[in-house]
Amino acid sequence: MNKIVLITGGVRSGKSAYAENYAANYPQVAYIATGEALDEEMTERISAHQSRRPLHWQTMEEPLQLASRLDSLLPDACLVIDCLGLWVSNHLLRDETMALANPQAFISTMEDKASELVAMLRQRTGPAIIVTNEVGLGLVPPYKVGRVFRDALGRVNCLLAQQADELYLCTASIPLCLKREGLILHG
Repeated sequence: MNKIVLITGGVRSGKSAYAENYAANYPQVAYIATGEALDEEMTERISAHQSRRPLHWQTMEEPLQLASRLDSLLPDACLVIDCLGLWVSNHLLRDETMALANPQAFISTMEDKASELVAMLRQRTGPAIIVTNEVGLGLVPPYKVGRVFRDALGRVNCLLAQQADELYLCTASIPLCLKREGLILHG
């Protein structure tokens, strides 16, 4: 069944583990990791994530071109994308000068890329589980690059949340369902 499930939450909130547990209900899983091992700490984080995943899952790393990578996956496999926060960050850091010079253009570009991703996901027959960071609950970042990142990811998250069939917020490893099959479950 084609559906989009968005799982959001803060850092270390359990969102990736919840996404992996959700995906474990499907016989075939394709996992796209957006993180890059650019330093020792990130290498350790990636290793911890890899050790949790079953060996039979198809896993690939793609820091930038999510939509174009979907063609190489089985169309009926359950897809996990982890995570949009790193994806937006990767784009921001690839062309930080442009993004800081014209934040609205960068944000619009990321919204376009997110819309393209949703369109590609809707062409698949299998479900897609997307992990993202919640950026709307924190303080205003003191640096411009942080504000541009927060604004871009916030807009991407809103776009995906509107298109998602299910939406979960993880807090302290507890998922709270906010939306299921078009029904918004909050007051």
